[in-house]
Amino acid sequence: MRIAIFTETFLPKVDGIVVKVCRLLEHLEAHGHEAIVYAPSGSPENYAGAKVYSFHSMSVPFYPEMSISPPWAFVDRTINKFKPDLIHLVNPVSLGLAGLRVAKLYQVPVLASYHTDVPGFAEHWNLGFLSESIYRYARWIHNRVDLNVCPSEFTRRQLYEHNFERVEIWRGGVDIDLYSPHKRSEEMRLRLSANQPDRPLLLYIGRVSPEKRIDRLFPIMKAHPEARLAIVGDGPARADLEEKFSETDTVFTGYLKGEELAAAYASGDIFTFTGDKETFGNVVVEAMASGLPVLAPNSGGVTDLVIDGYNGRLYDPNQKESILEAVAPMIKDRNLAAAFGREGRKMAEMRTWEITLNELLENYRKVIEKGITGGGYKWLIWERESFTEGISELRNRLSR
Repeated sequence: MRIAIFTETFLPKVDGIVVKVCRLLEHLEAHGHEAIVYAPSGSPENYAGAKVYSFHSMSVPFYPEMSISPPWAFVDRTINKFKPDLIHLVNPVSLGLAGLRVAKLYQVPVLASYHTDVPGFAEHWNLGFLSESIYRYARWIHNRVDLNVCPSEFTRRQLYEHNFERVEIWRGGVDIDLYSPHKRSEEMRLRLSANQPDRPLLLYIGRVSPEKRIDRLFPIMKAHPEARLAIVGDGPARADLEEKFSETDTVFTGYLKGEELAAAYASGDIFTFTGDKETFGNVVVEAMASGLPVLAPNSGGVTDLVIDGYNGRLYDPNQKESILEAVAPMIKDRNLAAAFGREGRKMAEMRTWEITLNELLENYRKVIEKGITGGGYKWLIWERESFTEGISELRNRLSR
């Protein structure tokens, strides 16, 4: 197969979406398929045998680590030269529109993957009044493709509730060789626990930003002074959180990568996940592969991964005491925590990248065999009115 991928985010930025795209490109190369990538400026020229075309991009004001490229990027010449069997739009917002345009114009089957609950995050950015407009815009894009995929059953139900169509599952995967209980390191545990390795060690790994709700861990540290907390990652909320947690036994490491990151996972006792608007939670399945029990909200895609009382505990994100009630047994009983961690490892072994990416490639084949739904210049003409309506509503809401 020949696959053209349009992604709103790519290397050198590293997040769950970028990891997924990189793994996809590696998988395509390993199985004899060809790919090209369209991405924001600053991207590498090539990755896993795929040529990367990058376009001028600008930062998003309320999400400065993310840059987007304009939807009018001219990609016709390179698409015509490559002649893709399918176009894959990754989290389409802006650059993805250029991919949608050429897919319809040149009658190429197109698949889109939905990865981020932007309407949900908007509430944390104090932009909740825009949630419905954001859904309408996303729905306008996703309902124009031949098939949509999303990371979890929870997210699929959410999308169907908002009238998205043709949605299948593409779950995130995990490298069970890299992330493993065998990567436990006493040296890393000393680092994460500030030289107090015998105390219970809670671990957070991920972006350090307001929407991740890391502040939910503060009551745990106040209620359990015997515990330590390590926050691995960086982001705009780090300074505020360092000040908030200054009275507790908390270590901030910044970003870790590769073997160092794998050692960090395996050297903790309990993995804490605090975001309740996540569509999947790549870090959760990595923690499970590393043999850690997971503390997570009973909301979002993470509910596909964590079974309460089996491989971790779920708490109600809307009840302040719930997180304390859920974590206490795991802090007090390390044998219980370890038993949860062993079950998590077994579950992670069924979610390798080979398994999840083969599922995506099977969806590719189905879309290619079925062919496209609509297209050509006629599509461009009648869709223009719908697109204009969506943009007008968004502009009106912003001006209020």
